[in-house]
Amino acid sequence: MARKTVSAELDEDFTENIVDIDVTAEMESSFLEYAYSVIYARALPDARDGLKPVQRRILYMMSDMGLRPDRAHVKCSRVVGEVMGKLHPHGDSAIYDALVRLAQPFALRLPLVDGHGNFGSLDDGPAAPRYTEARLAAAAMAMTADLDEETVNFVPNYDNKLEQPEVLPSAIPNLLVNGASGIAVGMATNLAPHNLVEVIAAARHLLKHPDASLEDLMRFVPGPDLPGGGRIVGLEGIRDAYRTGRGTFRTRATAKVENITPRRKGIVVTELPYMVGPEKVIEKIKDGVQSKKLTGISAVTDLTDRKNGLKLVIEIKTGFNPDAVLETLYKHTPLEDSFGINNVALVDGQPQTLGLKEMLRVWVDHRVDVVRRRSKYRLRKREERKHLVEGLLLAIVDIDEVIQVIRTSEDSETARTRLMQVFDLTTPQAEYILELRLRRLTKFSQIELEKENEQLAAEIAQLQEILSNDTVLRALVGKEMADVAKTYGTPRRTVLLDSAGGEAAGSEAVSPSARRKGAATPLEIEDTPCWVMLSATGLIARSADDSKPVIWDERNTNDVLRNVIPASGRAEIGLVTNQGRLVRASVLELPTLPPTQGAPSLSGGIEASQLVELGKDERVVGIASLTEDAPTLSIGTRQGVVKRVVQGDQSKASEWEVISLKPGDEVVAVTHVDDSDELVFMTSDASLLHFSASNVRPQGRSAGGMSGIKLGAGASVVFFGALNPDEDCVVVTVAGSSTALPGTENGSVKVSPFDVFPAKGRATGGVRAQRFLKGEDTLLLGWAGTAPARACGQLGAPIPLPEIDPRRDGSGTPAEKPIFAIG
Repeated sequence: MARKTVSAELDEDFTENIVDIDVTAEMESSFLEYAYSVIYARALPDARDGLKPVQRRILYMMSDMGLRPDRAHVKCSRVVGEVMGKLHPHGDSAIYDALVRLAQPFALRLPLVDGHGNFGSLDDGPAAPRYTEARLAAAAMAMTADLDEETVNFVPNYDNKLEQPEVLPSAIPNLLVNGASGIAVGMATNLAPHNLVEVIAAARHLLKHPDASLEDLMRFVPGPDLPGGGRIVGLEGIRDAYRTGRGTFRTRATAKVENITPRRKGIVVTELPYMVGPEKVIEKIKDGVQSKKLTGISAVTDLTDRKNGLKLVIEIKTGFNPDAVLETLYKHTPLEDSFGINNVALVDGQPQTLGLKEMLRVWVDHRVDVVRRRSKYRLRKREERKHLVEGLLLAIVDIDEVIQVIRTSEDSETARTRLMQVFDLTTPQAEYILELRLRRLTKFSQIELEKENEQLAAEIAQLQEILSNDTVLRALVGKEMADVAKTYGTPRRTVLLDSAGGEAAGSEAVSPSARRKGAATPLEIEDTPCWVMLSATGLIARSADDSKPVIWDERNTNDVLRNVIPASGRAEIGLVTNQGRLVRASVLELPTLPPTQGAPSLSGGIEASQLVELGKDERVVGIASLTEDAPTLSIGTRQGVVKRVVQGDQSKASEWEVISLKPGDEVVAVTHVDDSDELVFMTSDASLLHFSASNVRPQGRSAGGMSGIKLGAGASVVFFGALNPDEDCVVVTVAGSSTALPGTENGSVKVSPFDVFPAKGRATGGVRAQRFLKGEDTLLLGWAGTAPARACGQLGAPIPLPEIDPRRDGSGTPAEKPIFAIG
């Protein structure tokens, strides 16, 4: 019975302590408290300083610790510990994540923390806080400046033992400059970064013109300026966001088509969309290639480093249009991304969706309030100091009596009272005099005090004018804004585009049967007519269209063209070497020169020797068309052999012997000729022979040719070519010494009309083209072709030629520089 009695009493006690509550009401109350905490104390930034509470506490604590830009870095663990222990009642990981973001240049347009160590990248996270160090960045000093001058309110920390600022003075419009992102309960925020100079220019305009329209402000802030640069395509969504606080825009990578090898084009990406890393792009490209969504891509290489920054090279297969491939990359990879603007921030403690004008107005009003409060504080401090200085000046005048009063007083309280009575001083003045050091009683100190008193009076008058005149106050705010923009501003990085233009046809599907038949896909380069050019300096390229290039133009005097043949985008040409070998090459692999009104500049071409593999001492001397309807190819050799190749006698191999050379012989030049053309030989002993091309019958590719010119003892051919005798043609010869090193002797130059040289039969000796001067014994160069003739140096620089000499065998005039080629 006793046991039952005790149990009953215990049950009765427990029953009295149970409180019945409604579960629905409790859930509502708890959820509201949680939502309030997340919205106001975690996720949303304040519209005045653009900072979330954890970010504000980090910057304030680092400032309180003295971690200025001119001080050494400290361990991030120490910063996290100070913030967590004194101000932020949450986990250390959340604090460190916020600290890391404040230091990442790819996340913030204007980083506020100067990090030392691995603070992560777009693809990788940061190192642990024990391995990284940090201090305030220079821009953060503008955020925390004047905190000790009662510019903002301070509130208790989580345990009411310390105080923290409710908001930072924020001389930088951080909400717009660095943006923000966060997810609260029932709402989220996502603000895009902007350019500091542009935002402050708009803020100053709003400061002077409070009724400014959104269009007026957008003249200063045309759009976001992302940390990583890139391109923003389409501005309509930005206008909507600036008007309503919500909108969407597309960001594109900065990419351009380049020749990554002499034979291959590629897409080089130097800037990516906001918060998109190269590894993510590479992964999406690989997935697209495997799923057949992307075609024409052979390789992707990440060449990013700290010195040169981001560089992503996407290699394009031969025959594909790089611009069309780039459009498909924009469609199927993060090279094009969208950004949704949702400008939600706290205004007067309440979350609001803000447009551009509202965000600027909140910050401008905050800066006006900060400067007003700072001016009040400085005015009070200067008035207090002036009051003390005036009392000290009174005491110094009768310093002996002051000392006598103090010495005859029993204690400090009596001394203070007597000083106030004798000299008519206030309590602060008397107290300051009692604490005065004797060394301040010199005459020099009196002069300093008088100057200080005058300076204080001027500063007080200036501060009173600032506080009494709103125009002066706003002018000061505007000047400080301009100083901040000048100190911390940087040029715009992101390019704004109204639209992306017409979409390329690269997204269309192509059937496998069409590909097998050899038809060009929408991604592939079309088989359009063009011209292939070989310059005298050995550069080869193709034109952008079928308009025949001008061989020479006064507006373009760099390099001369040696061969020009018609071709098409998907055709093949033959490169003829000095060893009599013809090697096939695809026109697609040649760099395309942009269209020009004058002669094309082949500075964008490639070395012909880089297009094909050559043997030792082998070089390309000409280019040949491989089409069936092309004129026959004529070849001239060093030993005076000439050959015309049957155009239909072509091998299907990648290379073949186009002429059978004798030992010691080599090909000098090749050219396409008709029967009506004249073939021209020039030899080292200054002989010139020309005869009709019809005198040389076409031969098969295995033949060794026939005698073209009869050479004298020790002579060799220095020029072979063809010309149309009906055109105005000239002959250029350059004579010099055979003992001089190549390229070191200017020589003498002679330009003669072609019609003064009589035609002779094939295999004869020709006639003299130039008379040698003293010290000359050989013809260094020769050329015959359509006037006017032009000469260039070894690097393509032009060299002037003399006037035409009507004499056939006259001597030349000295050249200004060594001549490398004539065309």
